[in-house]
Amino acid sequence: MAKKDIHKIVLAYSGGLDTSVIIPWLKENYDDPEIIAVSGNVGQDDELEGLEEKALKTGASKCIVADLTDEYVNDYIMPCLKAGAMYEEYLLGTSHARPCIAKKLVEIALEEGADAICHGCTGKGNDQVRFELAVKALAPTMKIIAPWREWSIKSREEEIDYAEAHNVPLRINRETNYSKDKNLWHLSHEGLDLEDPTLEPQYDKPGFLEMSVSPLQAPDTPTYLTLDFEKGVPTALNGEKMTAKEIILALNKLGGENGVGLLDLVENRLVGMKSHGLYETPGGAILYKAHQYLETVTLDKQTAHEKERLAITFAELVYNGQWFSPLRKALSAFVDATQEKVTGTVKLKLYKGNVIKAGVWSPYTLYSEQICTFGESDYNQADATGFINLYGLPTQVQALSEQGML
Repeated sequence: MAKKDIHKIVLAYSGGLDTSVIIPWLKENYDDPEIIAVSGNVGQDDELEGLEEKALKTGASKCIVADLTDEYVNDYIMPCLKAGAMYEEYLLGTSHARPCIAKKLVEIALEEGADAICHGCTGKGNDQVRFELAVKALAPTMKIIAPWREWSIKSREEEIDYAEAHNVPLRINRETNYSKDKNLWHLSHEGLDLEDPTLEPQYDKPGFLEMSVSPLQAPDTPTYLTLDFEKGVPTALNGEKMTAKEIILALNKLGGENGVGLLDLVENRLVGMKSHGLYETPGGAILYKAHQYLETVTLDKQTAHEKERLAITFAELVYNGQWFSPLRKALSAFVDATQEKVTGTVKLKLYKGNVIKAGVWSPYTLYSEQICTFGESDYNQADATGFINLYGLPTQVQALSEQGML
């Protein structure tokens, strides 16, 4: 599709540096099309303040802020939590938010009769793949515009120059220009001093951490909590029934106060390069620990081990933008089958950045103290003799062969 034929564009809009300068850039370079700015609310909180005013001021015809928080938690976060999916320790905070937002972009683009969908992802990152694969899965003929792969701007400093020249209001300055992504699950930090992995992140610098405190600043006394799960989904915190979203928000506060969920990570991006960043995921770190703890007593060995192996594949699919792939959907069906009896209560202790196990109960527990006790039990230890003889038979035959005794 030629630029002159693109009259209406739906823009994935955050109000940050990239998407703020994209609006005037599209106006200049695509024959003054109508720009509909769409922001998917996945829990950015204060980042949404003044978004509509800013979008209109910079040239958008309208700004739609869609509340996706419940959908994001129930349809994207929970499947990953139940799967135990993490990518190189990363709890997928940006990865599973992107398909949720992209789905809404497609819905609005189709409703509005848009000719194209535009995003502000760079050509170096993972998000360009996540957005575009979601669009291809849901609207395969839709034109996609990625300005970072077209324009002459080469750095965030040049973006700021462009913004200042076009009177685009910014909330950042050149000294605090970290690249951040925030939602109700996590906050990521990249850029500036974090580009040097030899340096320790500035945990104790005022204003650096937003969801958490440094473990050094956490209380000297531990915080205990209990979490109830039903079929792998959290349903209560400290005995109080809550939605999964409410539990995440409450755990973000408890975990953040105790310095929980900080991850300093050099990760392997999909495009082939390594990147260094810091993640804050206080509530997510607690939920993953609790869920895994509950599974230790409710899943049989074969299921647990196979699920652990497939969790790596699941995480890679999500990280690599393949949320809407047949394999991800099939793996989710497998995961749901494993969660039928992942029901019970977990007790945890939070202390200076640590999540410590403190007890687990389930009506479906497979743990039997009567069987495994070091004290007297009905278990017949003599049964082990025949088992070992049969289990070790191949090893014994191999040794006999090697020693010429067969």
